[in-house]
Amino acid sequence: MFDIGFLELLILGIVGLLVLGPERLPKAARTVGLWVGKIKRTVSGMQREISSQLEAEELRQKLKEQQSKLDESLDRAKRDVESIAKPYASSTPSRHGDENAEPASTADDAPPRPAAARLDDALASAQQSDDPAPGEPPASPDVDKKDAASR
Repeated sequence: MFDIGFLELLILGIVGLLVLGPERLPKAARTVGLWVGKIKRTVSGMQREISSQLEAEELRQKLKEQQSKLDESLDRAKRDVESIAKPYASSTPSRHGDENAEPASTADDAPPRPAAARLDDALASAQQSDDPAPGEPPASPDVDKKDAASR
């Protein structure tokens, strides 16, 4: 901060000794030392506070960027899954008579799942559907058992 050498300190000590005298010089030097120490601690504390605030702001910006990237990739995966699952959902008629009924659990209730798992679930539900495709006769194991019993 200040570039004070030994010669400058010696000159200040001699001037202080002549001005203040030998009785008051030690007390004045002690007081000046205390004030310099307080100023140094205050400046150091302010520097630490500013540094921590800058680091916190950088972390907030990085977190915000990562969150936006994550949201963007999640939206992209959601659109991909919806575009893949849409043909399966539109070709499979509803098994339940009430189409206005709400599902047992919504996406908000369940924890988020990876897009691949949701796609696998959509494909599995489309393959396991008991409803026949339009124009096909129903194939039920119960009907086959009744036919075999009546023969």
